[in-house]
Amino acid sequence: MPDQIDRRRFLLRSGALGCCLAANPLITPVSLAAAPWDTRLVVIILRGGMDALDVLQPYGDREYAGLRPTLAGGPETGAHDLDGFFALHPALGPLLPLWQGGELGFVNAVATPYRNKRSHFDGQDLLEAGTETLLGARDGWLNRSLQNLGGVETRTAFAIGAGELRLLDGAAPVSDWSPDVRLAISPQARRLAEIVMEGDPLFHASLSEALELSDGLPSMAAAAPDDTEPAMQMLQPPNGRAHVRVADFAAEALRHDTRLVAFSMTGWDTHNRQGVALPRALDRLAETILTLRAGTGPEVWGKTVVMAMTEFGRTVRENGTAGTDHGTGGTLLLAGGALRGGRVLGRWPGLAEADLFDRRDLMPTSDVRAAAGWVLYGATGLPQPVIEQRVFPGLEMGQNPGLLL
Repeated sequence: MPDQIDRRRFLLRSGALGCCLAANPLITPVSLAAAPWDTRLVVIILRGGMDALDVLQPYGDREYAGLRPTLAGGPETGAHDLDGFFALHPALGPLLPLWQGGELGFVNAVATPYRNKRSHFDGQDLLEAGTETLLGARDGWLNRSLQNLGGVETRTAFAIGAGELRLLDGAAPVSDWSPDVRLAISPQARRLAEIVMEGDPLFHASLSEALELSDGLPSMAAAAPDDTEPAMQMLQPPNGRAHVRVADFAAEALRHDTRLVAFSMTGWDTHNRQGVALPRALDRLAETILTLRAGTGPEVWGKTVVMAMTEFGRTVRENGTAGTDHGTGGTLLLAGGALRGGRVLGRWPGLAEADLFDRRDLMPTSDVRAAAGWVLYGATGLPQPVIEQRVFPGLEMGQNPGLLL
């Protein structure tokens, strides 16, 4: 049916690359894959561009406070000091015991090869393809990993709704499942939203906030009579606990045959009122990780590593609406009992204007694919040349940082 056409593919083909719809897919798919190795790998795509400088606050950099007059944080504002230079956002406080136990870490100032255009669609596609460019990219890097490992089988799963996770697209067999997140939108209302919000971060941020504030409330369409105005029937807000259901399902699978889980989380495109929007997204991320930890149990969690990745970072300077705009360098969040954590890795480039990328963004000092490659190396036993030549073609992984135990 026409209203079931994959929205991301439709917009890509039509050239309508509005940041709002790329940053907030309305259905979040989860893909799972069973494999013969013992370490569990969870990859979370944080759609929208997570702000590295707010999640992991470099309060020890003397330029930081001046660049962010309302957003700058640190221990004096309730953030949790990690190493005397970086502080963890207060909303990630529930993860502090993981940091202290070596089960949480970061790789800072990372990016994909994507530069300058700062499109959500292109940035996410390149992150999930794992290639230098999108030319000829037909599958995702996680699927290519499976293609180079023996004994991979499809696990039976459930599909509810529709969605796409390019990360696991490819020839290797995988299974898909989607949580029971109800959202109904007519083709006419969808097109109207596309036209109104296309390329406008303020409209997008307002819609995102409205959806988040409505989480857990009765849906408009369900509560309204049959003759409700079409505008009132436009959206049925998703259940605010969907991320917990996703994590519960993933943990159950990981306790059995599944070795690899990938899913996405939205809410990271913080163009305005970042001080309100980002804590909500971080709350969900922290709860997701803790649900995975509790659901897998000590034995399986001890064999698990979680990678939370985003398509790009955000501008170093805050904008005029107390938010940040699309940037370049970001951070990779790692968690799990298999992690050698309690560390912030990556070379810090500094925040002086001359040290910034295009004099506006955090300068990337390493390729996020290298860190992902070393996680694959430790988790699956894939040889380094295979990772560099087949999984991430053209990548030079550099020296092993010893991310896993």
